[in-house]
Amino acid sequence: MTCIEKDCRNYVEQVRRLRLGEEDAAAIQFYFSNMQARCSGFFFSMDLDEESLLRNIFWAVNRSRLTYKEFGDVVTFDTTYLTNKYDMPFAPFVGVNHHGQSTLLGCGLLSNENTETFVWFFKTWFQCMHRKHPLVLLPIKTGPCRMQFRLCSRIQNIDGVCGTY
Repeated sequence: MTCIEKDCRNYVEQVRRLRLGEEDAAAIQFYFSNMQARCSGFFFSMDLDEESLLRNIFWAVNRSRLTYKEFGDVVTFDTTYLTNKYDMPFAPFVGVNHHGQSTLLGCGLLSNENTETFVWFFKTWFQCMHRKHPLVLLPIKTGPCRMQFRLCSRIQNIDGVCGTY
């Protein structure tokens, strides 16, 4: 019996979802729902699989959303940092303000780095930012992330979101 790359990826994704159990996902949803009720402009979105298990999550505080309106011309996107026991990439969108300081423009945890995940993540981020696109969106990671990013850029353009990617 041979193990092909797709089988390995599917197994890794399944294990990650199993590690992030129902209680963890429920705790995240409870916390973010409370934040949304208490903080005007707080945004979050959870991507669930067909079994209603959490795959990906995105969130942004109101300050990030307001900052993006002013300083969203050039934005970087990075998935190189694997976080905590779930081994899920932490994916921040980062811009630069008028003082030359990095500023967080939203972030999330991703179950994997495949096309479907990136499409969901970028669409969710654009929705959060009122569909205002940056002039330039730069992926930090090279290799597969850059390839996935190009695919997502094309999909975003189909949806009417355009810019230089």
